[in-house]
Amino acid sequence: MTANTPPSGPDLTLGVPAADIPDGALLAGHVGGEPVLLARVGGVLRAVDALCTHYHAPLADGLVVGETLRCPWHHASFCLKTGEAIGAPAIDPLACWNVDETDGRVTVSGRATPAPAIAPHRRPAAPRRVVIVGGGAAGFAAAELLRREGFDGDVTLVSDDADPPYDRPNCSKDFLAGTAPRDWMPLRPAAFYAAQSIDLRTGVKVNAFDPASRRVFLDNGAELEFDALILATGAEPVRPPLPGFDSDRVLFLRSLADAEAIIAATAGARRVAVVGASFIGLEVAAALIVRGLAVSVVAPETIPLARILGPDVGAFLRSLHEAHGVTFHLGRTVTGFRDGRLGLDDGSAVEADLVVVGVGVRPRIGLANAAGLAVDKGVVVDGHFRTDATGVYAAGDVALYPDARTGERIRVEHWAAAARQGQHVARVLLGQAGVFTDPPFFWSAHYDLTISYVGHAAAFDAAVVDGSIPAGDAAVRYFSEGRLMALATIGRDRQSLEIEQLFESEGGTGSSAGG
Repeated sequence: MTANTPPSGPDLTLGVPAADIPDGALLAGHVGGEPVLLARVGGVLRAVDALCTHYHAPLADGLVVGETLRCPWHHASFCLKTGEAIGAPAIDPLACWNVDETDGRVTVSGRATPAPAIAPHRRPAAPRRVVIVGGGAAGFAAAELLRREGFDGDVTLVSDDADPPYDRPNCSKDFLAGTAPRDWMPLRPAAFYAAQSIDLRTGVKVNAFDPASRRVFLDNGAELEFDALILATGAEPVRPPLPGFDSDRVLFLRSLADAEAIIAATAGARRVAVVGASFIGLEVAAALIVRGLAVSVVAPETIPLARILGPDVGAFLRSLHEAHGVTFHLGRTVTGFRDGRLGLDDGSAVEADLVVVGVGVRPRIGLANAAGLAVDKGVVVDGHFRTDATGVYAAGDVALYPDARTGERIRVEHWAAAARQGQHVARVLLGQAGVFTDPPFFWSAHYDLTISYVGHAAAFDAAVVDGSIPAGDAAVRYFSEGRLMALATIGRDRQSLEIEQLFESEGGTGSSAGG
């Protein structure tokens, strides 16, 4: 909400009838021009900020689950009692407001006094020294939550990225398109790490670690001792060994530095070829269209993303991108790049001043493999994200973990899922969590359209569409042998949240984050 946008809903300082807020209901209003949300849970009224602290989604469109409030856009979870952000991707809490119910009328007066910060402490069984390898979603989330929960042991976060932890999804979305400034990207300001006594070491690589002696060996010659080690090494782009792909005009996107390199390269470019119709590939195409470039997409499949989203959504995405000016060369593979021409397997070529490759990623399992950990297309972990080495955990894109709902081992490459896994490991170290039950969730943005996806369907034999995909009002259910495995939605945020809650209940006693 901006200063020029009038507040919506009733003025809660004047009060609303208590009957307007039945149990489990949400009511949006305002106090002094600030948006406030009322909720009644178990007969108790709560009042919190009405906008999500992640991307400012209207929480009145969200879902109450027990004592938690779920964000409709990216499924962040907040505790209604305290306002705490207990489930990624949100980090910052909601402010709580003073609420009163008298003579059948509910009023909100002002912000409540924030709860005192948790005093630093160490639970008896918690480790003294935690080392986290990787500064992405999982690594940052683990470090941040350890400190938020009052852990007073040593926390060291080692990242080979030159930048402190940042909002990686934006690297292929608004930041790449030029609609989000760089100062939006850091998850926390640089001063946060020192203030929280998190020993952040950026631009440093881990050469190896030894589970027996519990030591980590860095490329600068330093050694770190650990009681608990969290491997959050993530994934890296697949780099096809094709002629000309070592050119400085062929770029890959994984990091903030990569995004900045692409932006710099577009300054002298008119035509860009994107190799791969993956989520990253299509998001890059959309972002560069916004920058005014002519964009071609080359991919071997005949329908983009049909393997993941089904033919109906895939065909719609192609038409959407074509309507914005993207040219597709589908059913084609690339043979190389030379003299501004991207060669294709049929003998034709795509003229390109710049090539961006987005053909997938592979988990960074080298460290785990060298240390003798069990690996199988990922680092094998249990439902607590414990590896087969005592005191060593893995979370995020690199972790191959048992899906609580199906029992199958899965590995997911989604930002919110990685952050929730990192948070879960922190809670495991503090003795606060059992097995992980959160279903995978991700979103993908294409111009003004966002697709939300809950669940995991490595393969499906039926994709059932309800509603109209072109109209931006649809849900697609993915089945395998009659069982619902996943749901994709366009314009149906509430339904996406409800399916997430259903999948949680089928996987255990509920979300792994407490209220």
